[in-house]
Amino acid sequence: MGTITTNFANGLTTNGVLGASTINDNSISNITSIVGGGALKLISSQTASASASLSFTSGIDSTYKTYLFKIINMHPGTDNINFTFNFSTDGGSNYNVTKTTTVFTAYHNEADTENTLEYNIYDDIANGTGYQTLSSYGQMGIDNDQSLCSEIYLFSPSNTTFVKHFMCKTQWYQREDRSINVFTAGYCNTTSAVNAVDFKMSSGNIDAGTIHMYGIA
Repeated sequence: MGTITTNFANGLTTNGVLGASTINDNSISNITSIVGGGALKLISSQTASASASLSFTSGIDSTYKTYLFKIINMHPGTDNINFTFNFSTDGGSNYNVTKTTTVFTAYHNEADTENTLEYNIYDDIANGTGYQTLSSYGQMGIDNDQSLCSEIYLFSPSNTTFVKHFMCKTQWYQREDRSINVFTAGYCNTTSAVNAVDFKMSSGNIDAGTIHMYGIA
């Protein structure tokens, strides 16, 4: 065994307890890497500036089993629209992957006169190819205090045996002064590898906002 492994084994008592003297400056300084999981690796970022869409067409492959998209302060250039996304299996030539999704929403308004928690039948998709709405239960506004943030997890996109599952959690400011929390999940009904993702408004440009794509080790 190596020096660190030997010292570690020798530091165990007969009860299997690690002695305090085993961990010291010498043992810690000799550690060059720690095996573990869950670390985020930033792959790429895109920032909108009156952009028609933000597309990630590279970096989604078999390197990671899970990909995470962090969407920060998406702001539309057109009033009364929705923020949407879709997947591709041909590197972004077409964003038309068949999906089945489910959506539920919680909201509360500034005046404290409205609140709800319910399933949203208007923004789910039943084995369709259209773009999935993230700003569910209303439309986005163009006021400066109105924006959207979200996290999207895409699981095992390069797997060619099973469908591709994804989950989204979104928080956004609705144009009627509501705080809206949306939970969206579903699967891409394809065994082809998903290798690109596109984000856009349902109409008009993305005025501002940033999306980071991470791989999860």
